[in-house]
Amino acid sequence: MYAIVEIAGQQFKVEKGRKLYVHRLEGAENSALSFDKILLIDNDGQVNVGTPVIQGAKVNATILRHLKDDKVIVFKKKRRKGYKVKNGHRQFLTQIVIDDIVA
Repeated sequence: MYAIVEIAGQQFKVEKGRKLYVHRLEGAENSALSFDKILLIDNDGQVNVGTPVIQGAKVNATILRHLKDDKVIVFKKKRRKGYKVKNGHRQFLTQIVIDDIVA
């Protein structure tokens, strides 16, 4: 059984016991979360597609930890103009584990 869920503006395919990295969510570590924007549920071949979401369905999850992603280097250059800018960025993430899917 899996579901397509919208979490923090992005869509994820989730299954029970799966760990995900999502954009930083509110809440302390080891606290429970519930997501109700379920777009699709596949229960052993029976596919239920929402219009746009499935009413009454939800996904329960637990926050494992908050962390920062690897650094991404942003380098800009215009040739023959002497223009060079180097910046870095580290995205704030939250690692969650899916506890169960309620259809």
